[in-house]
Formats: sequence, structure tokens, C-alpha cells
Amino acid sequence: MPSDLPEIPEAPSEKAAESARIRRRWLSLGETVAVVAVVISALTLWNNYDERKSAEAERSAEKAPTPKSIGLIATDAGGAGLDFKAADCALQSTDIRFPAALGVGPESTVLKHRIEADWFESALLKALDKDVRDGRLPVAITSRCEAADGPRTETAIYDIVYHIQSRAILGRTLKLRGLIRRKAAQEDGLSELDGLWKP
Repeated sequence: MPSDLPEIPEAPSEKAAESARIRRRWLSLGETVAVVAVVISALTLWNNYDERKSAEAERSAEKAPTPKSIGLIATDAGGAGLDFKAADCALQSTDIRFPAALGVGPESTVLKHRIEADWFESALLKALDKDVRDGRLPVAITSRCEAADGPRTETAIYDIVYHIQSRAILGRTLKLRGLIRRKAAQEDGLSELDGLWKP
């Protein structure tokens, strides 16, 4: 039996509550999108700032002058001594340190810059085999000089190139032949020096 009852419309309060729920759902989705957009913008801004600072630091490092090497060179060799000078500045003083295994104390030069064979000859000949003829002795040299761009100080490892000659009466003698730069040293160069020379 068909019902002739009219359809009861929803109460206005239920409709209002449903539409408020829909609005709140859309509002929270919109807020979420806005927050995500703000976070992405902030991250992009930070990334751009960080890249700009890194690029400025790199440019500053490239513009910073690199300290010039003093570069000692031998001027007279072949005997009991080895005269040397700086390549492009006025050498003021040097401190020369030998490997600890030799048991030789440090030497200094001022005004006249010369390495004497007798500073380390007996210790070196004692440490080496009798059949050794030629070799290199690493030393750490701290140099101070005056240049057009100001004073410079540098510690570097050098090799003293030597030749051992045999003599009939007095045994062996040491002749100094040259000075070769190996590399710049860390601090005073002593730890590197001891690792470079093995008798």
C-alpha cells in the first residue's frame, strides 16, 4: 500500500552542521597547502642564501694571495761546505735541523748562509755502510727573509746531496754537492724529517 505521506525535509540545523563540516574540511586542506608552500619557500630561501655564502667564500679564497715559497738554492758546492741563498728575497737567517737518528744538534746561520759538512760528517759516516758512495740527507730548514711584499718565514724539507770519498790514510770523507727542496713542512718539520731518513 503506497504511502501518501510527504517526505520530511531535513531540519535546518542538520543541513547547517553538514555544510559547516564540509567547509572545515576544505579549510583544513587549504591551510595544509599554505603551510607546505611556506615551508618550501623558506627552504628555497635558505638554500639560495647558503649557496651565495659558499660562492662568496670561494671567491674570497681565490682572491687571497698565496704565500710565496722562499726556495733556497745552492750557490757553491763540491767540498766541505755548501753556500746557499733565497731565490727571490734577502735571506736573513735560517735554522737547520737534522734527523733525530743522527744525534746532531740544530745549526743556525745569520748573514753568511752555509752548511758545513763537519756539522754532521762523523755522525753520518758512522750511521752509513762503508760501501755507500752517494746519497741525500733530509734536513728541515726554517728560513726568514725580507721581500718586496714583506717579510716571509717558511719551514721546508730539503735534501743535502752528498758524495763520500774514500781516502787511503784518513778513511772516508764527506763532500757536499747540492741542496734540493723536497716540500713545505708542517710546523717545525721534525716529525716528517724523522720519517724520511732511514740510515
